[in-house]
Amino acid sequence: MRPVRFAALGDSLTEGVGDRVKDGWRGWAALLADGLGPDGAPVEFRNFAVSGAQTLDVLERQTPAALALRPDIVSVLVGVNDTLRCTFDIHAVATRLDQVYAAFAAQKAVVLTACLPDPGAMLGLPGVLAHPLARRQRAVNAVVHALSERYGAVHLHAAEGDWITDRAMWSADRLHPGERGHRVLATRFHAALAANGVAVGRRPSVEPEFPPPTRSASLLWLATAGTGWVARRCTDLLPQLLRLAADEVRHRARGTSARLDLRASHAVAAALAALSTAEAADAA
Repeated sequence: MRPVRFAALGDSLTEGVGDRVKDGWRGWAALLADGLGPDGAPVEFRNFAVSGAQTLDVLERQTPAALALRPDIVSVLVGVNDTLRCTFDIHAVATRLDQVYAAFAAQKAVVLTACLPDPGAMLGLPGVLAHPLARRQRAVNAVVHALSERYGAVHLHAAEGDWITDRAMWSADRLHPGERGHRVLATRFHAALAANGVAVGRRPSVEPEFPPPTRSASLLWLATAGTGWVARRCTDLLPQLLRLAADEVRHRARGTSARLDLRASHAVAAALAALSTAEAADAA
């Protein structure tokens, strides 16, 4: 019996950060892989995700390697790191994701996608700092929604719900799920695959295998490795984020904050329209 081939692409979320086993990370994708083989079929799982990856990394590095595997199922969860960079461009994000989804759709792979919560809210940043990041993440999520529908992807709505506010789901850094959160993602993807007619095996367990880290261990991680993790990803963003926050304050004072949301919505619409125009031109 040929193994079910599953490739996971993305950033630290898919790499498994927050779900530590022994000396490494496991994560939701590995947990899902264990439940993908129907009737005991073997599963060939490759995790190409790398911490800190942006959409460009997924397009140029991870996608070619995963295409060579010719996966039956491929997950593409990426975009949060793009929002944490001063180079953020929703047009570029949309173009890259379109190319990635299209490449796997051409191979008849089942594509898994998800919209994700915004990092500003998860970190508990003040409103003037959190709102610009939330606006960016909403833009990425809107693109992922639209492209998921275009390519018939199995899409998970993970940007909202009780699991976002349940601290038991999250690791000390507040940006990555802990073991329980990773297990919830795995079971939700498993259910979504089954609902879309994809044969799957036994559902992953939602019950943690290991005890949660103690509060002192969590605080130690956050003060050392966790702080470094956030700093490495936000260094080039901070000057721009301060400018965005100042813009937020000015619009709030004038009562014109809605213009910022409208501007972001127009940018998403323009990015998706440009993809449609390019697709029509290629078809002609």
